[in-house]
Amino acid sequence: MLSITSQRFCQVLVFAISLMLANQTVAQETHSQSTWPQFRGADFNPTGDDSALPEHWSATENVEWSKEIAGRGWSSPIVVDGKIFLTSVVTDGESKKPQSGTSYSNDYVAELKAQGLSDEEVERKVMDRDFEMPDQVSLQYYLVCLDLSTGAEIWKQEYHAGKPPGGRHRKNSFASETPVTDGKLIYVYATHLGLFAYDFSGNQVWRAELENHPIYLEFGTGTSPVLCDDMLIIVDDNEERSTITAYSTANGEVVWQTERSVPDEYATQLPKSGWSTPYIWKNDLRTEIITISPGVAISYDTQGQELWRLSDMTPAPSSSSFAYDGLLYLNGGKTKPIFAIRPGAEGDITPQPGEDSNEFVVWSVPRAGTYIPTPVAYRGALYIVQDSGIAIRIDAKTGEQTFKARISGGGAADFTSSPWAYNGKVFCVSEQGNTYVFDAAAEYNLSHTNPLEDFVMATPAIVGDRLLLRTEQRLYSFRATQ
Repeated sequence: MLSITSQRFCQVLVFAISLMLANQTVAQETHSQSTWPQFRGADFNPTGDDSALPEHWSATENVEWSKEIAGRGWSSPIVVDGKIFLTSVVTDGESKKPQSGTSYSNDYVAELKAQGLSDEEVERKVMDRDFEMPDQVSLQYYLVCLDLSTGAEIWKQEYHAGKPPGGRHRKNSFASETPVTDGKLIYVYATHLGLFAYDFSGNQVWRAELENHPIYLEFGTGTSPVLCDDMLIIVDDNEERSTITAYSTANGEVVWQTERSVPDEYATQLPKSGWSTPYIWKNDLRTEIITISPGVAISYDTQGQELWRLSDMTPAPSSSSFAYDGLLYLNGGKTKPIFAIRPGAEGDITPQPGEDSNEFVVWSVPRAGTYIPTPVAYRGALYIVQDSGIAIRIDAKTGEQTFKARISGGGAADFTSSPWAYNGKVFCVSEQGNTYVFDAAAEYNLSHTNPLEDFVMATPAIVGDRLLLRTEQRLYSFRATQ
């Protein structure tokens, strides 16, 4: 465990929740589809166009089925061939419960400091209360397969049992990485533990052991794997040896690996760990692997060679980037800009001080980036939901901000799950379980709120006319009744 003063601890705990998934093909409005192959869907932009998709739901309204899921996991469900696949971890004994919001660890630090405790005592108490270490738990990691139509369990396979390779902040889970499928196999990634490939009948086809490296302050893991041709792409930003690696989907062997490093000005001052899922950008000129590391975004070609980079990223990346209508939207992170990038960039494309665009940066909007939720693009605009409940709409072509409003509807609202859109609406579910529905329009207008009363961190899946929403306790299939 990294030893730090309580002042430093307080400063960095603002990053404690930046572990999730919070975190994802040129993205257009999606078509009705029977598959949802990865985190945020095939286009990495969770939208749908089936008019039968539900707009209203609760624990009893428009529920096709719900299924209790043993254990805990913030990974999203994926769907292929009429089957749902998701991961979960069961703890032997007590597991520290998550808590909504991002300030409670900082609040606890302030409370302890006010009591006159030493830096070492403050750190020990916060670690005892808010972190779960490998020597404190014994775990069972499961891949679960459910029937899409009924929610019935088809099979469940244990892919690891024992101690985790690292700890977690209690806001995180030990199964925050979303699986991915190419329609042939299901690929499960457990950071610093292993890669596992299963067929649709639940047979393990291969497994690859992975090296263990420390994650900053034992915050836990979160980045998900993505597919590029016949390779699994894994970004592993940690405190010891950061890499981007391509693994063969045929056998899990390393195809290539590239070392990653944070900019010099970050190396000795800020975390080297990251939780952002990479994005495969297939544009008109080439295929690029878009990544965000502490302080810098880096694009690679399909052989792991760097194409370009852009600075002014968050020091603790968690949310992701994606493309839409020919442009890449780079999410700089909380208090950082969102950038629109055109294809063909090379070298360092960071705008000069005082500038918001250049040859390859079409536009940038300061302080529009998100902490954990990744924005959604829909009907010509980016819809951004920040963790504190601020909704922002930006014109996708021009970067013009058309509204910035606090999501209202009564009660507390903290956001980790990414927003999604369909039927002219934008949906965002709070950690408290309430889904806020507002119009996809130039002016903010809250349509209604769907209550669920269960803790939510995972980003949903959209499959045909079904919405699959995972809570801490259950997986729901919402479907509009006729």
